[in-house]
Amino acid sequence: MDRRESAALLAYIGRLDPRTIRTDPAEVREQLDRWHELLAEVPAATPQGWDARVVAREHVLTSPYPIMPVDIARAWRAHRRDRLQRHTDPTPGADPDDPVAWNAELAGTRRAVASGRTAPVHLRQITGARPRPELEARLREVGSCIPAPARAALAPYRPARAAREAAIARGLPDALTVRCEWCHAPVGEPCRRRRIAPDGAARGSTPRATPHPGRVDLAAAH
Repeated sequence: MDRRESAALLAYIGRLDPRTIRTDPAEVREQLDRWHELLAEVPAATPQGWDARVVAREHVLTSPYPIMPVDIARAWRAHRRDRLQRHTDPTPGADPDDPVAWNAELAGTRRAVASGRTAPVHLRQITGARPRPELEARLREVGSCIPAPARAALAPYRPARAAREAAIARGLPDALTVRCEWCHAPVGEPCRRRRIAPDGAARGSTPRATPHPGRVDLAAAH
């Protein structure tokens, strides 16, 4: 706010709460100086939902104490912080090989959001809707999105998944669709080696490449 806007805000508050009105010229100047000092970086209003008069009116309605300039300054900081927390930096249009221009555009976008000139940019959420029927048919036609040679190359690095896929390919039940009663592995998680400690407690942390036989039988029964 400039000095004129601070004076207009003070006049508006004085109409709502006469306790803030000063009649002595020296006190009026001192009050205006104090308000302008604390609200110099606070806008009077922005296109994106901020209005200092609304904040002042809400304070008069909810608080028994006269409003102070710091009350409006704190409300503005909270409003600005909330906007930045809801903002996700969009990809700048500047050349990514020009870091100065890239960073300048990012900083400019954030300043515009923080000052209320621009609305925060939100990430598009991933929906839980089912794929379109034509897409499901295409996926069934294509099969796995991982080519067979790549799947074979990855098998040594993920033995549990490779053993699961091999069992399903042989027509065996998918054991990971049920909970293992031996090692208590939840649905979807591989079985773990269960060791008995000297104190008699069962312990296990190493994943098994193949499920326990009892889990396979339980999956076949289901």
